[in-house]
Amino acid sequence: MKKDIHPKYYPKAKVRCSCGNEFTVGSTKENIEIEICAKCHPFYTGKEKIIESIGQVQKFRERMKKSESLKAKKKK
Repeated sequence: MKKDIHPKYYPKAKVRCSCGNEFTVGSTKENIEIEICAKCHPFYTGKEKIIESIGQVQKFRERMKKSESLKAKKKK
């Protein structure tokens, strides 16, 4: 390797997850903060997070009802 062109390598860099899990890896950064890891990711834990998709549809329908009622008031 050429001297003075490579970043410093940290063989025991600390990784901290937002769930509180900590582990070490090799990296060019000394400390790494992540939002999700194998301890809290639904694929690895087997726990699903239910996303409320019907809520978006319901919100859209409510907006449509409001716009229709406003149009009806304007015509009167």
